[in-house]
Amino acid sequence: MATFQGSISKLITNANTMFDAFGYISTNVANLNTNGFKAQRFETYLNVDGSLEGKIRTDYSKGGLMRTGRDLDIGIDGAGFVPVTSKNGSIAYTRDGSFAVNAEGYIVSSDGWLVADGIKVPANYNKLNIKTDGTVTVLKTNETKWETIGKIPLVIFNNPEGLNKLEGNRVTETSQSGKATLLADNNSIKQGTLEKANVDIFAYVNDSLKLNGSLISSTRLVKVLDDLYREAINLRQ
Repeated sequence: MATFQGSISKLITNANTMFDAFGYISTNVANLNTNGFKAQRFETYLNVDGSLEGKIRTDYSKGGLMRTGRDLDIGIDGAGFVPVTSKNGSIAYTRDGSFAVNAEGYIVSSDGWLVADGIKVPANYNKLNIKTDGTVTVLKTNETKWETIGKIPLVIFNNPEGLNKLEGNRVTETSQSGKATLLADNNSIKQGTLEKANVDIFAYVNDSLKLNGSLISSTRLVKVLDDLYREAINLRQ
């Protein structure tokens, strides 16, 4: 038989779970303009005892591609991640294709991580082309023949939802995600574009309204039960 204390505790737990859901909605909306960002959703489940339980899931569906015209921008029109390496040798993966050339001449991610196994661009290049399979070629000044300088690979995972999310819009593999596997016959890299975040702002407005209504109901019910509990104590006295 449920007690006043138990009912109040359960309602407070449910309200905290809904506040957590609000937090993930806020994070998604804040990353609306983050290249290649993958939205997280906080799914809630109602247990037999009436308590709410939450589980975090990541939506790895492809975001829309936005034309930029920059030679070093790439969008991934399909599955896959680009491997990037930090200065200390740590390997991670990203879908943010806003690349640049660092002071040493290497192609790097927006936060300075080395793209692939190191693609060095010659100082005297005039044009740069990235094919749909990731092959990078350059046309040097006063030359007519394109030179291949490297390739941007794509890797996939058996279970992307098992990936560990890091700062800087990067992920790392885990035992749940499985090992990175090179995507063979890749033909989905689009030069001069960037993948937008797959954030559905209109859906989050609707979700926020539902959560707000549930929170108001829960907090009001907590107050009603608390008042009843206090009255029951006074009657006993």
